[in-house]
Amino acid sequence: MTKPLDLITIGRSSVDLYGAQVGGRLEDMRSFDKYIGGSPTNIACGTARLGLKSALITGVGDEHMGRFVREQLIREGVDVRGVKTDPDRLTALVILGIRDQEQFPLIFYRENCADMALSVDDIDPDFIREARAVVATGTHLSHPQVEAATLEALEIARADGMQTALDIDYRPNLWRVAGHGDGESRFVESQKVTAKLQSTLHLFDLIVGTEEEFHIAGGTTDTIAALRVRWPLWATFLTVWMMVNRVRDFRLRSLTFWGQGMVSCRAS
Repeated sequence: MTKPLDLITIGRSSVDLYGAQVGGRLEDMRSFDKYIGGSPTNIACGTARLGLKSALITGVGDEHMGRFVREQLIREGVDVRGVKTDPDRLTALVILGIRDQEQFPLIFYRENCADMALSVDDIDPDFIREARAVVATGTHLSHPQVEAATLEALEIARADGMQTALDIDYRPNLWRVAGHGDGESRFVESQKVTAKLQSTLHLFDLIVGTEEEFHIAGGTTDTIAALRVRWPLWATFLTVWMMVNRVRDFRLRSLTFWGQGMVSCRAS
């Protein structure tokens, strides 16, 4: 049976303001370039650019930045039927800088933002079943309400025989295990986060993350041990080690198959 959508992503969306003075401190930025952001938003746009029919389930505010996100998604060819306009909350905002290949300071403005207000009521089973796959992200497992919405979408997908994927998408301060000024941090050990992620792994056919993200999901900083801990036997793992200043600078350097569906790739 042919379906109208290849995939639906669900999770965070934002307006990302990148400091235009590359190499400077975030404190010293004088101007910014504006983009849409958020892992599932980026995945929806990226797959649409590659020719897939993608859709996004997220929330935006009933204001200028919310309209910007929606309009940019439409320009990218993403189906926006699942983009909820929240009359009471603002669109998430991220302010970022690029110091060098190792430092990329950022501040998340996501307190009570629109996409964190998604609920089970925002999940339309008929809409979910229009797709061949559903992609969820770890950030939306960090709060009970959006977790329930995410799990509802995944349960519908699995019941319909669809493929499912998890982008671990670990941002410690979005799980409240790091401070507001630590947006750049990619890893803080947390048994709570590990337990939450591991409780959902059986719902996924594909699990994607950086080395640090597999550390948090596996509950150990031993990468090989992390890839062997409590993963569903049928899942495929894609582990990505990379530091990319701009998407256009990405070059795949190597692709390594670990066996039993585990894959890692490196970028330069």
